[in-house]
Amino acid sequence: MMKRTHDCGELRESHSGDTVVLAGWVNNFRDQGKGLAFIDLRDRGGITQVVFNLEDCDEQTVENAHSLRREDVVAIKGVVQPRQGKANEKLATGGIEVIGQTVEVLNRTDNPPILPDEHDGEKISEEVRLKYRYIDLRRPRMQEILRIRHLVARITREYFDEHGFLEIETPLLIKSTPEGARDFIVPSRIYPGEWYALPQSPQIFKQILMVAGCDRYLQICKCLRDEDPRADRQAEFTQIDLEMSFVERDDILDLMEGFMRAVFKKVVDVDLGDIPRMPWSEAMERFGSDRPDLRFDLELQDVSELAARTEFRVFTEALAKEDGVVKAIRVPGAAESFSRKVTDGYNEVARTHGAGGLPTVKYTANGFETGIAKFLDGIGEELVSLLGLQPGDAVLFTADTRDIANTALGAVRLAAAADLDLIPEGRHDALWVVDFPMFKWDEDGKRWASEHHPFTAPRADQLEILESNPGKCLSDGYDFVVNGSEAGGGSIRIHDPNVQKTVFSLLNLSEEEAKSKFGFLLDALRYGAPPHGGIAFGLDRLVMLLAGTDNIRDVIAFPKTQNGGDLMSQAPGPVDMAQLEELQLSIVEQPDSD
Repeated sequence: MMKRTHDCGELRESHSGDTVVLAGWVNNFRDQGKGLAFIDLRDRGGITQVVFNLEDCDEQTVENAHSLRREDVVAIKGVVQPRQGKANEKLATGGIEVIGQTVEVLNRTDNPPILPDEHDGEKISEEVRLKYRYIDLRRPRMQEILRIRHLVARITREYFDEHGFLEIETPLLIKSTPEGARDFIVPSRIYPGEWYALPQSPQIFKQILMVAGCDRYLQICKCLRDEDPRADRQAEFTQIDLEMSFVERDDILDLMEGFMRAVFKKVVDVDLGDIPRMPWSEAMERFGSDRPDLRFDLELQDVSELAARTEFRVFTEALAKEDGVVKAIRVPGAAESFSRKVTDGYNEVARTHGAGGLPTVKYTANGFETGIAKFLDGIGEELVSLLGLQPGDAVLFTADTRDIANTALGAVRLAAAADLDLIPEGRHDALWVVDFPMFKWDEDGKRWASEHHPFTAPRADQLEILESNPGKCLSDGYDFVVNGSEAGGGSIRIHDPNVQKTVFSLLNLSEEEAKSKFGFLLDALRYGAPPHGGIAFGLDRLVMLLAGTDNIRDVIAFPKTQNGGDLMSQAPGPVDMAQLEELQLSIVEQPDSD
């Protein structure tokens, strides 16, 4: 094989006159007849146009060129010259072409089931793309996403190395320690009837590394959770996992802000600027979400005081509830576009989040019209002032308990922003959400559950109410949010065994259960655990944000489908009975449901 001298995205007019060797795939072929052929040659670097004609090479070479078809693998030797005619501004190499002298066919392809340059998001189904992933990954778009992923990983290692972190691996075969999702379990051949679990995260091990004196830990690690996939979640995913000793919350957030600013600046040339820190309660009140999207307005306003003076039963009945509230958002200039069909759609969004409905009204030059206009007579001017209404605006309301009203209107806020194109292209807004509730009440189980995980510490000033008023206790947890997506989350951890014991008790976990599930961590905490905390960023989700895609499968080289299968390798699949027998396992057929 001829030795490649340049990649297909490298050559410029400054290379004119150079003899080069390129190698790659035939991206396109144009047979002009009369001994003339044009080939667009593609590799990871880009595309270069190659011209074959009888004036510059022998007849056999031109004949070989004419025999090429798309996705054949070839090496070509030729001379660089400025492109004849108009430059192709769509290509980095659009100002030059290579005059082919020799072509070596390295491998001819069968008729490809898909072509790398024909996918525009609709022409090829995702199932076909995943089945022939080795061709799909040849697409320039996919190559760019893989490059972004590599760049994020490189920046991560460089940044944290500069700040004294050690990259340490934690095991993939561990004891099952429930952390909120279903474990993948692995049978042991050596210990029949006993099982390993695959880690949902390295949480316990990274805390033990802090007890072990490692001080600052980093790992880009695989995590596995046996849960249903969705657009932004896979059963197998990757975390940037970190832990630090002898730190408080602000120490961690300051260091991680520097990391995030470095990633966004180096990858997409975006300056995140100062990253605000917003209490969870404020995020819920203003945006109806614990991962608020700050790229647009439409903030929620509490209009309970005005609503209480109306005779609208939806408002008055909601306000009669414990913690009842009426919330509203002003949607500028939307009165004309908010047809009955549109508002009915938003009504359904609100209902799916627990609200009974979504009262609406339009504000025009003549005052309030349609919807609940007749109930606003006594409070109209005050409502206009409170919401800052202008003629042509629409107003959307929710009325229920504070939690439901905020969450439902927050979901409607996102739907309206998408419908009205209120989200600026290419903008990235980040924030920290802090001061989460330590616990949430599980109505079905009639017990407290962790908002983050059971190793999250309460804020230092909240320890005195940890037992007496757990529902009001705030944790030392934090989430990093970009564009309305949670890109990372972490907390200061519990390092005091007595506090950990109290938290387990509040979670209705007995000493015996705690020792069975987390015994080795509890033992470690007894032998001099330092104050420590950390965070995990979702690498896949972070690359999604940087690459501008909303599908996590686009940023993983070999992802699973929505149903958890690998269409290319045909996993999961059967195993030999001999393998099962060696593990002392058997397959039991499920009885018919009839």
